[in-house]
Amino acid sequence: MENSGLQGLVNKRITVEVPATSANLGPGFDCLGLALDLHNVVSVEVGDELRIDVAGEGADRLSRNSKNLVYRAMSALYETIGSKPPAVHLSSHNRIPLARGLGSSAAAVVGGLFAANVLAGNPLSTSHLLQLAHKLEGHPDNVAAALYGGLTVAVADGDEVICMKGVVPAGLKAALFIPDFAMSTREARRVLPRHVSLSDAVHNIGRTAALVTALATNQLEYLSFATGDRLHQPYRQQIYPQMAGLFAAAMEAGASGVFLSGAGSTICALCSRNEQSVIDAMSTAATRLGVSGRSLICNVSEGGVRVLG
Repeated sequence: MENSGLQGLVNKRITVEVPATSANLGPGFDCLGLALDLHNVVSVEVGDELRIDVAGEGADRLSRNSKNLVYRAMSALYETIGSKPPAVHLSSHNRIPLARGLGSSAAAVVGGLFAANVLAGNPLSTSHLLQLAHKLEGHPDNVAAALYGGLTVAVADGDEVICMKGVVPAGLKAALFIPDFAMSTREARRVLPRHVSLSDAVHNIGRTAALVTALATNQLEYLSFATGDRLHQPYRQQIYPQMAGLFAAAMEAGASGVFLSGAGSTICALCSRNEQSVIDAMSTAATRLGVSGRSLICNVSEGGVRVLG
């Protein structure tokens, strides 16, 4: 499909913001995602040549050429609609830490796709953007939450991603401990077994169902049980041995449930109260365990990626 609206885009500018996301939520491996009110902002202005600026998180690491992930996502959208991407001045202001399990790459992919789609006159639906984001990212959990906001259940069915939006109680907060060390998604996946036992599979199926139900019905007393996992966290503890101690500190301080955010290294504790006590307890435990980092309290972002202004 040839995009006929490109000629009218010269010197046009669009700014979008895209939320951080926490995937898995314990048992919902590769299918559950939660958007948080920590955002990257992407501004794109059509011009005469490609220029990329990066500020904030990753400013010293991220590419400033055509290999930049935001720009690659933009180019993928134009390729999908049968158009050549215009030369742009792309500016990213990043608040989402890199390689900490908070969806930084998903935010780059979704921000680039969404900005390019708006510039091109919105030729693709949000559902189509999800399919494209899944192809670029490799799994749907973070990109679905970044697109739609709130709690999402995203499941790959062959080449198609089915996404449903869940319900989160008002006032629920995410207390985050973000270590200074990064965790490679590739390494975090490398330690996972190729096969799991039937009992472990049933364990996670039951807890994923309980987690979605507990959130939808505001029965938060079940979250400590429902965030339990046997598919990935026990294996990732091999490369992150302090995880169990941080979990215990969060729960003892009053968290409703706690889990490794995505592939890590961030620990996310869901709280209906006592969130300050929870992050204080995790920080104290981290110091005792020899892990430096920072703490942050986030609300759930019910909105996903959006145009600013």
